[in-house]
Amino acid sequence: MVDSRVDTISRLAQWRIDSLGPCNFKKSDPFKLGIWNWHLSVEKSRYLHIRLFPEPSKIAKEQPPIARFYIRVSSVGPNRRPTVSPINEKLLRTSEDFVWAVDSTFHGRFIVDVEFLDLRICPMNGLERGEASSIWPMEGLMQSVSSQSTLQCLARMLDEAIHADVTIKTIDGTLQAHKAILSVSSPVFKSMFHHNLKEKESSIIFIEDMTLEACMALLRYLYGTITEEHFWKHRLSLLQAANKYGIVDLKDACEESLLEDINSTNVLGRLQEAWLYQLHKLKKRCLAYLFDFGKVYDIRDELNDFFRQADRELMMEMFQEVLTVWKPV
Repeated sequence: MVDSRVDTISRLAQWRIDSLGPCNFKKSDPFKLGIWNWHLSVEKSRYLHIRLFPEPSKIAKEQPPIARFYIRVSSVGPNRRPTVSPINEKLLRTSEDFVWAVDSTFHGRFIVDVEFLDLRICPMNGLERGEASSIWPMEGLMQSVSSQSTLQCLARMLDEAIHADVTIKTIDGTLQAHKAILSVSSPVFKSMFHHNLKEKESSIIFIEDMTLEACMALLRYLYGTITEEHFWKHRLSLLQAANKYGIVDLKDACEESLLEDINSTNVLGRLQEAWLYQLHKLKKRCLAYLFDFGKVYDIRDELNDFFRQADRELMMEMFQEVLTVWKPV
């Protein structure tokens, strides 16, 4: 049935329910998020009871999920008044591990949103003997395919400035690097050192739109030694640098990471970045989040400020999206 389907985007799962029917109970079709298939169910008595649980399977048994999430329930229509759960962090094995009783009555169609903040794998020997590992920071690990020993050598070259032959001046400090590494990573840097430009003569590059810390993250990416933590921390600065210096693989990596955690707080900023840097997948995902999933209703105040500053063409595209998805209620 159509109203048993759960749609997903980034870390959001959305279930649109037309009616509970005479039995006052409904269970969703399975939906994939992370490495697990999930179900939602709703049961109406005095309260509306909402359950979230993984589909029974070998992977759910051997690697049960520890989910950090919150749930939002709202009626369909422009005047929706959402009821939002506290943020929960639970080990989920069965349909009884999480039950949220909503003290509210919803008539007709309503929407159940689950926003996953983190998903971790419970160790096989239990939390007492092992640490749960998040599935998301480990996806797309920011290292090259070079061997570990080569990466260690490159890290030493950067950290100890071994035979460094170019100086990089940032807003708040100076770094040493190697022309060869920069040249093979970026056509812009290669052009600087192969033509009669001032950078070739002086061996100094001015990067005055990055902090020392962000520029070091850029260099660590180019040398293949960046950590996931530093990549996520500086990914907006890295995106700007990737666009400026023509580092295509870094730009793609930044876009993929920005797709992963779209939410109501950052979606307008992400949309602006997608427009500025021509990130078509990110732009499409943000527009879908706002209009297909109805999150535009949750950020009305922020939209006013956004429209005062947004590019006219971007505003027209958003308007076209409204016309595409709008349906009379």
